[in-house]
Amino acid sequence: MGTNSTRGETDKFVLTANALHKALPKFHFSTQAIHADDFVSPHRAIAPAMHPAVNYRYTRDPDQLVEMENDDPNAPFDSHVYSRYTAPNSNRFEVILKTLFGYSTVSYASGLAAFNSMLILVNPKKIFITDGYHGVHGIIDIMHKLNGLQKLSLDDIDQAGPGDMIHVETPLNPTGEARNLAFFKEKARAVGAILTVDATLAPPPLQDPIQLGADLVMHSGTKYIGGHSDMLCGIVVIHPDRVQEGWEKTLREERQVLGNVMGSLEGWLGIRSLRTLFLRVTQQSRNVQGIVAWLHKGLEDRNSVIGRTVTKVTHSSIQKDALDEGWLQKQMPGGHGSLFSIWLKSREFAKRLPSKLYIFQHAASLGGVESLCEWRAMSSEDEDPLLLRFSLGVEDLEDLKADLLQGLEALLAEDS
Repeated sequence: MGTNSTRGETDKFVLTANALHKALPKFHFSTQAIHADDFVSPHRAIAPAMHPAVNYRYTRDPDQLVEMENDDPNAPFDSHVYSRYTAPNSNRFEVILKTLFGYSTVSYASGLAAFNSMLILVNPKKIFITDGYHGVHGIIDIMHKLNGLQKLSLDDIDQAGPGDMIHVETPLNPTGEARNLAFFKEKARAVGAILTVDATLAPPPLQDPIQLGADLVMHSGTKYIGGHSDMLCGIVVIHPDRVQEGWEKTLREERQVLGNVMGSLEGWLGIRSLRTLFLRVTQQSRNVQGIVAWLHKGLEDRNSVIGRTVTKVTHSSIQKDALDEGWLQKQMPGGHGSLFSIWLKSREFAKRLPSKLYIFQHAASLGGVESLCEWRAMSSEDEDPLLLRFSLGVEDLEDLKADLLQGLEALLAEDS
């Protein structure tokens, strides 16, 4: 951290944007989330304002007009022309994101908009992908219709060549299990392919796919980054080498014409959400490790309530082979994502359990402060009807365990 000592000089210390910028890397993640944008707005309000404006006035002095610019000397970090290009709230949101992720970050209207923008940027002839979010596969189908993009499985990765896209979601939806990014990076590097990662289910501070060699990383910011189930958002994080090659510039230029920008309200909500990202994600991570370990142990006793109702639990924290090999601890040093799945012993059990829970809400999506339990057959076609997906919030762990236990007991009581 910097110092404000004048060392005998008479000039008093005044904090500047440059001084704060130099000090920020030395602050903890949670401190950065509060102060990374302190100098963005010229206004002295502590809480950021919401700016719905679409267009911004040029200078009234014709001698100060510069073609294709609208830099305001009174707002050097917050100058804009038109909100499809940049806007105050999304700009401020990106300033904080860049500090927290440690890399250049571009925001979008949704996670699918972020994936679509990556796909347009890379423009591969082949994409290698297995499982993951169904919406991503929908975009690939559209691209196939437009330009013949071929979709292959990650099991076919030996067929990858220069410029092809290897897309890895980790942790994986809906199982919550991790994939070895170091393995996929070596495969991509060997043939000149592009490695893109969907890291939605493990945001900072849990993992850093860029550090592991990913070229581009996307998040559906609707989930953990938003964290309150009240905003749509997507982001793309760019490897520094790719920034040097112009990828960030291209993403921003193409966002301008695609029009898939965040709205002003969403940008404002995103700023609010990032303030508590560390607190929320770390609490959710503690909760999931506690409840998954409890369920996993319960499965060992076939006569227990868990053993009589549940057949399987999946999550990265109990991914034994990956933990034994050691790569998982290196990939996710900050903890595990808060999404996991369980399989019930019957379709009726899976269908009825969510309605017996007090705390867990029966709804789609994930990553919010509230815990969710979804019978996946409700929102994902061809899903196993025995599967329930859980997203843990920030409630008390013992309350969550007690709620799930009483729900399972209620199933057995009905079945007796």
